[in-house]
Amino acid sequence: MTDLTTRYLGLYLKNPLVAASSGYTGTLERLKALERNGIGAIVLKSIFEEEIINEFHERLNSDDRFGSNLEFLDYYDYDLKEESLDKYIQLIKDAKQELSVPIIASVNCVTSQEWTEFAVKLQDAGADALELNIFIMPTDTKKSGSEIEEEYIKIAERIKNKINIPVAIKMSSYFSNVSEMIQKLDKTGISGLVLFNRSYNMDYDIKKMKVTASSNVFSSPEDYTLPLRWIAVNSNKVSCSLAASTGIHDSKSFIKMLLAGATVAQIASTIYLNGPEYITTILTELEDWMSEHKFLNIDQFRGKLSRDKIKNPAEFERVQFMKHFSNREI
Repeated sequence: MTDLTTRYLGLYLKNPLVAASSGYTGTLERLKALERNGIGAIVLKSIFEEEIINEFHERLNSDDRFGSNLEFLDYYDYDLKEESLDKYIQLIKDAKQELSVPIIASVNCVTSQEWTEFAVKLQDAGADALELNIFIMPTDTKKSGSEIEEEYIKIAERIKNKINIPVAIKMSSYFSNVSEMIQKLDKTGISGLVLFNRSYNMDYDIKKMKVTASSNVFSSPEDYTLPLRWIAVNSNKVSCSLAASTGIHDSKSFIKMLLAGATVAQIASTIYLNGPEYITTILTELEDWMSEHKFLNIDQFRGKLSRDKIKNPAEFERVQFMKHFSNREI
């Protein structure tokens, strides 16, 4: 009998397959469907700092009552944020009452200013952990790379010092030295890192001559190779949990992440494309693969193919592109 249990962020999980934060994890009925089909933990749909800020400014610009009345301005600011938070807090409470799997709250934040107080409320609502999805787009030419990195560190440290539940950072791959950033964030004392968040790219509508969002909403199965590399390189160099995210569409990519050293793997696109029932398929195929290779539990093979465990670590380097493809006709 294979044992799929694992610990992620210090939490007990019946298996290492986690539902990533997405629109799918935003309603109680869908959360129940995920649990029925065997998911190990659920990251709730993110509450977006940017959305609250933008909504505030839209209401501000459309309401002429503000004038110079700072007291009314402060009240409106507080009231709007509370309205968004109340809905989210209720989802956490409902999920904790109805489900038995760990429930991880998610905040998509772009600053280090106000989210410490919000995080406390999410903790008090019963969230088992908090995932901070941080992506600061490096488009400001007045900000150096080190200043952007420092903003990530500030967010991690402020939240970590404010709440008692485990904290994970879902980070971007857009750093000049990804491994160094992973290790810097690990040193803040956070419980986990999720590699990586996926940004939705811009596009152009050439008929209407305007900027649009890319129609490529879901990840592609080929996308898994990006987190695979960086988890394999860093899994033995950090003390926090590493979660793989992006491009994990089937049991093969799931198993590969575990072999690279991931604690868990997060899935979203494949749930939309194949339904929550596909979770059972992935887990069944994992168990079959483990039985075939005579592994009794996850720890027996987790990290078996990480950079530090293989005979030729150079296989992780870019020079191998030349070795594998230079003589091929494409």
